[in-house]
Amino acid sequence: MEAPFQQQYQDNWFERILIWLFSHKIARVLGLKVELSGYEGFVKLSEQITRGRNATEQQDAVAIILQSLVPTPVLFLIRTLFSPTQLVCELNAWFATVLFQWLVGPCEVQTAGVIIKNGEIRQQKSAVKIKKCRYLENSGCVGTCVNLCKLPTQKFFTQGFGIPLTMTPDFEDMSCKMVFGQLPPQLETEDVYHQVCLVDHCHVASKIK
Repeated sequence: MEAPFQQQYQDNWFERILIWLFSHKIARVLGLKVELSGYEGFVKLSEQITRGRNATEQQDAVAIILQSLVPTPVLFLIRTLFSPTQLVCELNAWFATVLFQWLVGPCEVQTAGVIIKNGEIRQQKSAVKIKKCRYLENSGCVGTCVNLCKLPTQKFFTQGFGIPLTMTPDFEDMSCKMVFGQLPPQLETEDVYHQVCLVDHCHVASKIK
């Protein structure tokens, strides 16, 4: 997607390695070749996940990709040895800002109220504010945001790592808030469930006349 307001990025060598790694993981799962390099190539390749797959199948494909990045024994050890304490959740938020800015753009750690076991709300610095999601800005599609990012990522951390994660995208300004330690609600109860696609940006959407 090309748009006059689209932010420009200069990926460093470490970020280019991560883009290359994720691109080749996607290509391997889809049985395709990486034809374009850089972030644009990564987005174009990831969009192939939506071709001929329903929402559930798209999420399953992304789950396979995410699982290929972290060996199953490692996931088991993390789930077994590390409970989602305040410290663990806050460390995950910090790591997210370090490791995933190449994917989502500039982000920062913030404080959020997290519901703990006794029903009380605990304030902790385990939230990540994505100022303007790079991936959503490039794809311009609500469906890819929900099925290729939000739902599989929430499931991967909540079930794979045993660390609850809730992601709340804002399609008005393309920001997103990630809260580690907060169990994700049922999709049907979220505003995103009723969000129509961004018809001015998404190549698969059509305007209602």
